Amino acid sequence: MLQRIRVAALAIVLGAGALVLAPTTATAAQTPTISPVSISPSPPLVVFDSPVTATFTFTTKGATTAELNLDPPGISAPTPLTPLDKSVSGDVTTWKATKAFEAKDAGKWTFFAVAHGSGDASTNGSFDVAKALDTSIGNFGARPDLVDKGDLIRVSGRLLAGGDGYSGQTVKITFRARGAASYSTVTTVTSGRGGWFGARVRADVTGYWRAEFAATSVARGSVSDSDRVDVRFGERDSRIVRFDASPEPVDKGARITLSGNLLVEGRDGVRGQRVSIFFKPGGAHRWQYVTSTFTGRHGRFATSVTAETSGWWRASYRGAPGVDGTSSAADWVRVVLPPPPPPEKADTRLIKFNAYPEPVKRGRYLRFSGKLQVDDDGVWAGYRAQVALFFRPAGSSKWQFVRTTWSNGSGKLYTKVKAWKSGSWRFEFRGDEDTRGDVSRRDYVRVKR
Repeated sequence: MLQRIRVAALAIVLGAGALVLAPTTATAAQTPTISPVSISPSPPLVVFDSPVTATFTFTTKGATTAELNLDPPGISAPTPLTPLDKSVSGDVTTWKATKAFEAKDAGKWTFFAVAHGSGDASTNGSFDVAKALDTSIGNFGARPDLVDKGDLIRVSGRLLAGGDGYSGQTVKITFRARGAASYSTVTTVTSGRGGWFGARVRADVTGYWRAEFAATSVARGSVSDSDRVDVRFGERDSRIVRFDASPEPVDKGARITLSGNLLVEGRDGVRGQRVSIFFKPGGAHRWQYVTSTFTGRHGRFATSVTAETSGWWRASYRGAPGVDGTSSAADWVRVVLPPPPPPEKADTRLIKFNAYPEPVKRGRYLRFSGKLQVDDDGVWAGYRAQVALFFRPAGSSKWQFVRTTWSNGSGKLYTKVKAWKSGSWRFEFRGDEDTRGDVSRRDYVRVKR
């Protein structure tokens, strides 16, 4: 009887021990946490010529997986950003992903990141992608054109971005003395309302003025055209004598010789002085710069140009330290059409002329194509010959020879040159002993900076 009581008591004790050692209920799992998403480089992401690669980073705790989605501008269709790399340090997981953005991606993007675990945690936001602004400097000028040493001149212009005035930007006013190789900064100004800027600076020597805008994190740089200001010392007079433009009349396309003598008070003819040749077409009011030459022994100078249209010619000397500038008397030259080619020569035509691309960036290649054909007993056939390429700058009436090229046996033409100024282009075929010449249509190309 006593033995049974002891056994029963031991069972009770063991049972109580079993209750004590039974496993407890597991601690409830926690919902994951997520940090805000950081973007490097910091938005806005400005795209110049190459794509911009952005890195997206966020961290989580207690998450088993995560995802990052982007919404392009104007589109509500989440796109997962993959691959999503992760690194673990203790209980913190860092998630990273990258994406390259191009200029076509400009606009406001949205994103949201989600951490998955026993529950979900998320964060969202937005950022901007922008195309770098194209800038230009227009209406630049330095006035007046001729001043005494030490006088103040006014330099002004307008900074544009995307065709609109670009205000609040730093613009450098730079100067290059005549004969110097580089420009140096004289002062800086800030563009105001409408992008306009201006400054007063002192002119001590003859040279060239221009404005420069340095590229920023959101805009491309640009440089204005240069404008020359002559500084006179007013000590000695100069004059150009015996100026002559000949022959007169002259056939269109023939050469005109322009000659004369530069005399300086007290020194007579001076060697090595630059003399500029100007032309004013009949009925026009403005003189146009054509070319320059330098004086030789006894101040003599001579150069030649192609006759294009009737008008007045004159030579001008801008002066030098201690010498005033001067201009010659004007000389009229009548340009006449040359006699027609012999009737036995075959007709030619230049067709399908095209200058491309348009517009073209300054300093890039501009390409030209066309076709030269000859009238072969009533049938137009390709013709192999040398053809000249001519250019007329915007605002000018003078065509300038650029280069020659050859058509192939099928008459096809192709060449290329670098573009520096806006203007019109055309092919010209002068003809040969068997054919008459022809001129193609004109094609205007805008050059942007």
